[in-house]
Amino acid sequence: MKVIDLFAGAGGLSEGFRQEGFDILAHVEMNKSACNTLRTRESYYYLKENNKINTYKKYLLNEIDRNELYNNVPPEILDKVIEAEINNKTMPSIFTKIDELLEENEVDLIIGGPPCQAYSTAGISRDPDRMKNDPRNYFYRYYIKFLRKYNPKMFVFENVRGILTAQDGKVFKNIRRNLINAGYKMDYRILNAKDFGVTQIRERVIIIGWRNDINFKYPDFLMEKESPSVKELFCDLPKMNAGESINGKGKYLTQKNESIEGLRSNNWNILTQHISRPNNENDLKIYKQVVETWNNEKRLLKYNELPIELITHKNSDTFLDRYKMVKYDSLAHTIVAHISKDGHHFIHPDIEQNRSLTVREAARIQSFPDDFYFEDSRTAAFKQIGNAVPPLMARKIARTLKSTELL
Repeated sequence: MKVIDLFAGAGGLSEGFRQEGFDILAHVEMNKSACNTLRTRESYYYLKENNKINTYKKYLLNEIDRNELYNNVPPEILDKVIEAEINNKTMPSIFTKIDELLEENEVDLIIGGPPCQAYSTAGISRDPDRMKNDPRNYFYRYYIKFLRKYNPKMFVFENVRGILTAQDGKVFKNIRRNLINAGYKMDYRILNAKDFGVTQIRERVIIIGWRNDINFKYPDFLMEKESPSVKELFCDLPKMNAGESINGKGKYLTQKNESIEGLRSNNWNILTQHISRPNNENDLKIYKQVVETWNNEKRLLKYNELPIELITHKNSDTFLDRYKMVKYDSLAHTIVAHISKDGHHFIHPDIEQNRSLTVREAARIQSFPDDFYFEDSRTAAFKQIGNAVPPLMARKIARTLKSTELL
């Protein structure tokens, strides 16, 4: 089951497929930090499969650096990560690299989601041209060129809901027409991560396509009745204040967290990236008021309801949801890449901690396992997490596709 992951990001989609036994042949991604994360994850799997997981643990504990980690991994494993922007100029060299990795094998599946900013509601509302001239509208054409080149049995294409309505629906009609011309049938659903056991309300369009010679129909996914709450998800993580970090061996509060499938294995005892960003005094006062309002009135505080001395933005008539709390007793709202800019939409529900989410908490909400490490800065990690497909959602999609026996 050979898979190519396009526009891979940090690898949330490929992580889920890998957990179901798919062989990720190549990840193609342009962002340097995301590529470093992918290489580190490839290192993790190689070392784990070869009974050398202690080398990976030494890296997490800062006993060795990243270069030494990678020196313990064969170059052909790290070469699975192809760091390149996908465009007409780079495509021939990307094809060459994939062909070398593929050897004589065939590609069974292509997965991935082109950058969604051109289709996002926020992006369209901010752009005076409604993103009509944004070249990212047409990145799907590159995806289809990979389908034509490798002719996989199937593909999985993920994106935001806005792709269905972008340019009054013209973009989606063009996608469908181009896929038909490439020899594929397709169908789509708007799926919600919460229905796959993820502690998050996250709607995404999942397009599944299959070659014309294959008898297939869009599957009915087995939906979870209930996902764990945020409180359950965080139950073994130590408390901290804004600007603090707690990492290392023996830092978990309990031996195991069974709240979410695949989150933390029995023998995993190294907590990483439980890092909270620092906040100024004004923001911390606002955070406390937001949590107090929720605890007392079960509603989200609007910006223009704050005491006048805490209002720093000139515009207090619009964007009234500048500050938003993640609720303890339910699911989180959608984790987005903006979490890398500030944590105002992701305030921790424990008023005693009075901070925004840590990197590890955000990763858990996205269903990344605790042994998954996001490379480079805290900001880079948050961006990778916000852009990712939840691995647990991806895994259950992979499991269903595998059960069809076509892959």
